[in-house]
Amino acid sequence: MSLALKQVFNKDRTFRPKRKFEPGTQRFELHKKAQASLNAGLDLKQAVQLPHGEDLHDWVAVHVVDFFNRINLIYGTISDSCTEQSCPVMSGGPRYEYRWQDEHKYRKPTALPAPKYMSLLMDWIEVQINNEDIFPTNVGTPFPKSFMQVAKKILSRLFRVFVHVYIHHFDRVSQMGAEAHVNTCYKHFYHFVKEFNLIDHKELEPLKEMTSRMCP
Repeated sequence: MSLALKQVFNKDRTFRPKRKFEPGTQRFELHKKAQASLNAGLDLKQAVQLPHGEDLHDWVAVHVVDFFNRINLIYGTISDSCTEQSCPVMSGGPRYEYRWQDEHKYRKPTALPAPKYMSLLMDWIEVQINNEDIFPTNVGTPFPKSFMQVAKKILSRLFRVFVHVYIHHFDRVSQMGAEAHVNTCYKHFYHFVKEFNLIDHKELEPLKEMTSRMCP
């Protein structure tokens, strides 16, 4: 990692504080197991596979939180070049525009500048992963029936951050010498969602060509 990149990442320039797993919990142990697989240099296709005897919901929950933290950090590093002037619409090139919708202020899909969209997105995800009714932290507390649906929605929306960063801000990523870090995070994310079929094929279209080269 380059010195400039380390300086930026050490500032923890995220929109939101990192969500951490409590030591001693099952989720913390799974998080450590996932990190150990990555640090061991395992093939990412192998690293994302469900460990023997573990619960799929727990495995997905750990990765959703981890990807939120990491993608939040990636966007934080380029956010100074993503402004309402440079990115008046949240998009992924001329063919793809993402509109924001939620249960509160934006009940209909609404075109927003990318920074506003990102802020709302990170707010929304943070609410979901901190909601004990959706992401229970106590061992033995069952996940709700809606968990996988919520997880899929979070991951689909996080994928849009990758789309925007790669298509509109990769020059900034390159200037910082962060390509390897961002690419590794993307490949990990892609192999995970493909392994468990967590993002609709159509959602992945904007980065299809790049992905075919990066994740053959």
